[in-house]
Amino acid sequence: MLVFRFFTSFILLALLSSSSYGQTARVGGTVTDDKGNPLQWVNVLVRNTVIGSVTDDKGAYELRSVPANKKIVITASYVGYRKQDTVLVLKPGENRAIHFVLHLEATNLPGLDVKENVLRSENIQQLNPKNVLIAPTVGTGVEDLIKTLPGVTSNNELSAQYSVRGGNYDENLVYVDGIEIYKPFLVNSGEQEGLSFINPALVSRINFSAGGFGARYGDKMSSVLDVTYKHPESFGGSVYLSFLEAGLSLQGTSKNKRFTYLMGARYKTNRYLLGTLDTKGDYQPDFADFQSLLTYKMSDLWDVSFLAYISRNKYKVVPQSRQTDFGTFNQNLQFTVYFDGAEIDQYATAQGGLTFTYHPHKDMKLDFVVSGYNTHESETYDVQGQYWIGQVQQQSTSPDAGNAVETLGVGTYLRHARNYFNASVLTIEHRGTYNRRNQLLRWGLRYQHQWVNDQMREWLLNDSAGYSLPNPVGIPGNPMPGIDPFNLSYFAAAHNVIQINRASAYLSNRWLITTRNYNEWSVNLGSRFYYWDFAREFLISPRMNLAFKPALLPNWVFRFAAGVYYQPPFYREMRDMNGQLNHQIRSPRSVQFILGSDYRFQMWGRSFLFTSEAYYKKMDHVIPYEVDNVRIRYYANQTAKAYAVGMDFRLFGEFVKGVDSWFTLSLLKTAEDIQGDSYYNYYDRSGNLLSSGEVFQAVDSVKVEPGYIPRPTDRRLNLTMFFQDYIPGNKALQVHLRLIFGTGLPFGPPQSQRYQQTFRMPDYRRVDVGFSWNPLEQKVQKISRRKISSFWISLEVFNLFQVNNTISYTWIKDVNNRQFAVPNYLTSRRVNLKMMVNF
Repeated sequence: MLVFRFFTSFILLALLSSSSYGQTARVGGTVTDDKGNPLQWVNVLVRNTVIGSVTDDKGAYELRSVPANKKIVITASYVGYRKQDTVLVLKPGENRAIHFVLHLEATNLPGLDVKENVLRSENIQQLNPKNVLIAPTVGTGVEDLIKTLPGVTSNNELSAQYSVRGGNYDENLVYVDGIEIYKPFLVNSGEQEGLSFINPALVSRINFSAGGFGARYGDKMSSVLDVTYKHPESFGGSVYLSFLEAGLSLQGTSKNKRFTYLMGARYKTNRYLLGTLDTKGDYQPDFADFQSLLTYKMSDLWDVSFLAYISRNKYKVVPQSRQTDFGTFNQNLQFTVYFDGAEIDQYATAQGGLTFTYHPHKDMKLDFVVSGYNTHESETYDVQGQYWIGQVQQQSTSPDAGNAVETLGVGTYLRHARNYFNASVLTIEHRGTYNRRNQLLRWGLRYQHQWVNDQMREWLLNDSAGYSLPNPVGIPGNPMPGIDPFNLSYFAAAHNVIQINRASAYLSNRWLITTRNYNEWSVNLGSRFYYWDFAREFLISPRMNLAFKPALLPNWVFRFAAGVYYQPPFYREMRDMNGQLNHQIRSPRSVQFILGSDYRFQMWGRSFLFTSEAYYKKMDHVIPYEVDNVRIRYYANQTAKAYAVGMDFRLFGEFVKGVDSWFTLSLLKTAEDIQGDSYYNYYDRSGNLLSSGEVFQAVDSVKVEPGYIPRPTDRRLNLTMFFQDYIPGNKALQVHLRLIFGTGLPFGPPQSQRYQQTFRMPDYRRVDVGFSWNPLEQKVQKISRRKISSFWISLEVFNLFQVNNTISYTWIKDVNNRQFAVPNYLTSRRVNLKMMVNF
């Protein structure tokens, strides 16, 4: 309704204003590119009116009833080309010829890389970095916008982690200026994560692939996020401040333009947001980082750049109490806990990369890179919770309405951890590209040395009504029935120190082919080679990407990709639930097939893009895992075969002129079959199924093979939207809407077998909205003299509809082994005020 009202008001105002012109003129001409080729579907319009046209196949356009005797601006714009304006004053009845020449620039629409002017074979989506800064998100990071892309799912607004087409959080590659980025190891919940590595204020280009990427990317199985930082040409920067975060960025260059600098510092504390959680207490999250990119042009042939990053994150919480209402309509339960103890987590990370670039001639580029990564992490807590589970009085006329009136269970649990993780990674690599006519050759070599020191000790004690759980079932004939062994619900302790050497290489070539009938083909063939000494594996990953643009359907691009993708474990995948390493581990493999298309079309005089992809992944040597919040725990000693099949759709364009919006729909099914996970059902003489405590009465048994079960990331349906709007004629007032809906993910009780983890969480539903105002929009000329380009004030409403989204469950048992799954809800509605100045 908001868009409709704005659009209607705009039309009425335009009609009223045009009726007062009295006398008009005519403008016509052509639009070509910088090579003289005519451009079709170019939008040519008179600014601040409804007068406009679209060029035909010869690049011609015509504008009638153009206002005369006043200054007007005629604009020609086309996706992938720089907009061009012409200012003129027409005489009544005049016929004026105006010809436009548009020049190429980077485009956000996939399919045709306009910057390179070639048909791209890989489906790599490009995002506008400006949308990251203005999107209403809790994290203010690139990843929050990635979550709205097709094939990408997330059920935690506090975390930068995301799943792509059935993969888990560890299967996503992230690069910044060609340097691979790592994430903290010991983070178990979104509250602990803090700041993502990528600083959106420093970003100039964002590329994302949800699968089927070429040989130059690896070695992970799901996705690639490739971010390029700015290379400044003049002094500038930005400052922003909100209830959650603050940041400063600066950029500049030397007088001779040989040296450039780009740097940013951020501080974040989400205490204000954590106040909406069911668990009340003293939250003290403090996250800070600093990063810089320095470049120097040593000569016409050599460049050098240095990327540096350092972060210090601390998360401390002293929980006090918790009250959670859950259950069904007929049985409303209340879970109440009083806490003692505290949790303190610390993460100190440093990463840097030194890149020397050599240009022997204009068609060749050689990079020599040395990079390092180091992290020191600790997770320590001793938290005791004394809990009550009660039946809630649902009769509104009762004086106890809404209160627990019947106790169903009482008890205590005690959580303890002393976990310390240190890791270092040294990488030496060489990358090269050679572009000759219609071919692009890429190659690379990399050596990596990894060192890990992991100390783990954690346990959980559950006690219900004075009984330590698990409480062993009494054995008939036991001479000492009152004495049972003391068991912890969970205990793990280990100390692992390992060093791993890894070597990899890739080679690929892209051919651009134009047939006699003007059909365009892009063919990309390549392969990766990998060896790591821990498992003594040598892996070969061939990959192929095809793109076809038929001359008879110039607005269509069809794609096909196929390849083999390996993911050699880093460390987490090698460690089982008890902290022990699997020295016989093998790298998971994914064979992928992707068929997709891009369709460009005109609507409302503007360009739109509809993208669709269908994919199938066949996987083996898969390591099963379970997810608790954002913590992934692997069954490192088990293997499985798996598959993922689905379809992704995206509609992208200017639904409101001048601002990007998109809608996505993703369908997915992913399942795995774990080897050796069979079990037996036992029956008595009457054929009744016996419980585990009644097995001694069995007279018959049947072996059960669970077969394929849903994987933890099996989200069948995912809908997302990122929509932008503004008051017509006044871009100073804008609205940004972000919506995510996803069906429930599988889960199960702790310390259970994977085939038992097939329950479903409730659907994830979240809407965030932001209202932005730039009071300086109408004073651009004055502001330019003061070196301030924009000043935005944003009012953001997180979780607009205050939906209680579930991220995980707390499992409670009573002495009779009855289990209660208490949902752990995410954040509720919060209002955030943010100010940002660009200069």
